[in-house]
Amino acid sequence: MYRPEIKIVDCTIRDGGLMNDHRFDTAMVKDVFDACVEAGVDYCELGYKADKKQFSVDDFGPWKFSDEEDLRKVAHECNTKVSVMADVGRTDYDTILPKSESIVGLYRVATYAKEIDKAIHLGNHCKQHGYEVAVNIMAVSHVLEPDLDECLKQLADTDFEYIYLVDSFGYLYSEQIQYLADKYIAALPGKQIGIHCHNNQQLAFSNTVEGIIKGINNLDGSIYGMGRAAGNCTTELLLGFLKNPRYNVRPILDLIEKYFIELQAELKWGYEIPYLVTGILNKHPRSAMALMKDSQGVSFGDYYQKLVSEDSV
Repeated sequence: MYRPEIKIVDCTIRDGGLMNDHRFDTAMVKDVFDACVEAGVDYCELGYKADKKQFSVDDFGPWKFSDEEDLRKVAHECNTKVSVMADVGRTDYDTILPKSESIVGLYRVATYAKEIDKAIHLGNHCKQHGYEVAVNIMAVSHVLEPDLDECLKQLADTDFEYIYLVDSFGYLYSEQIQYLADKYIAALPGKQIGIHCHNNQQLAFSNTVEGIIKGINNLDGSIYGMGRAAGNCTTELLLGFLKNPRYNVRPILDLIEKYFIELQAELKWGYEIPYLVTGILNKHPRSAMALMKDSQGVSFGDYYQKLVSEDSV
């Protein structure tokens, strides 16, 4: 599967930070960035740009805020660009520096469909400051089709480079990915489409491949799948699958052995039954994450039945 237009965005530190309150050691983050550079990964997403007036620096590690000083400790100018994510309603515009003063290359604006106007406003602010911009429409499996059509119509009129199809809850199947990929591509001429999949039903990689087949060129992955709850499509699988001579999976494999096997045993992202349950029921995994931390004697079956019962009320 070789297509030179395809780009990989590694979001290990950003999405993985949702499992440890973004408390990664600086040395580890630097190793992740350096491995992505050596592997030929196109973008390395190093955290969120969260508003310190809303989130306490005492409650989170530095990668929740992605201050320029911290980013420059771990990254340098090279072919692998630095990406950060800016959540609608949780980002202080004043912390977005002019591109000439920042190592960041790409701002990814995360939004729900109902806040697309705010996302466009934030994206325009980033564009005016000289950045590439992506908009990630989160939880698309919950969006009514007329609302999604309106979102895409509005985004088509922007000068943002990338628009993302995001399966936040790990709910979608291959046929749905195919349908949505066709929709995004038809609605957004001149833009590159991205895909971000979660692995609740063990479909993150295969659904990403479905997106590739349909013409999606921006692919999200994370090392060893590290990400919120069930985690993401794995960067190492993408590097191996794409058969692009500029990609090299070896540095990522070495990094997995150095850090991620031990981390996964501690933090338990990836395929787990509580995350499967929220995936098949198209629900946010927050309750599953709580169950993983403390089951309080609740069985998997009882947890499933509780969520089903909530839907029937």
